[in-house]
Amino acid sequence: MFKKIAADALGLSDIGVVISHEDFDKTDADDFILHEIDEKIYFLIKTKADEYCFTNRALIHVDGANAMSKKRLLRRYDYSMFKVSEVFLETAGTIDLDVEIKFTIGDIKLSIDIHKRFIDEIKDLYKALHAIGYEQKQNAYKFNVAEQSLTIASASMGRIGNDNISPASSFKEITSFASKWMIDHKEKYVKEDFSHIFDLYINK
Repeated sequence: MFKKIAADALGLSDIGVVISHEDFDKTDADDFILHEIDEKIYFLIKTKADEYCFTNRALIHVDGANAMSKKRLLRRYDYSMFKVSEVFLETAGTIDLDVEIKFTIGDIKLSIDIHKRFIDEIKDLYKALHAIGYEQKQNAYKFNVAEQSLTIASASMGRIGNDNISPASSFKEITSFASKWMIDHKEKYVKEDFSHIFDLYINK
C-alpha cells in the first residue's frame, strides 16, 4: 500500500499527478526552460514515463518510452507556432481513478490521464488551454483581416497616377510601408507569451 502511494506521489504510476510549484526544480522539464527570455513553469503533470510542462510560452513534453529506460525525447511546442484547439475534459466516474484532459496542439493530439484527486487543478488547466486556443483563433482572424485590408489598400495606391513618381519608386514605397506594417501587426496578433492567461486561471 505504501509503495502505491509513494508511486502516485512521485508520478511513477501510469496515472499522472500534478507537481506542486516547490517541486518544479526536481523534474526533467525544468532543465529546458528558457529563463533567458523570462519563461517560467505554470503547470506540470508527471506520469511514469512522461512530463507535460506548461509554461507561459510553450508546452514542453518530456517523452519517455517507458519508466525503466533513461532515454527521453524532448518535444517543444511554442504557442506562437502551434495553436491549441479541441480541448476536452473527461471527469471520473464512480469507480474511476483518473480524469482525462485531451487537446490538440498544432496537429498533435494529446491525451493525459491524471489522478482524480487533482480534478480542481485540471479544471483550471482546462480553462487556461481553452482561453489560449480562443485568443489564438481570434488573433488569427484579426491578422487575416489586416492582411486583406493591406492588399486592398496597396492595390488602390498602385492605381493612383502621379506623373512625378516613377512606377519603380511607387512600388518601393508601397512595399516598404507594407513590410513595416505587417511586422507591427504580426507582433500585435501573433502572441508568444500567455502569462496573462495562466495568471488568471492557474495563479488565482
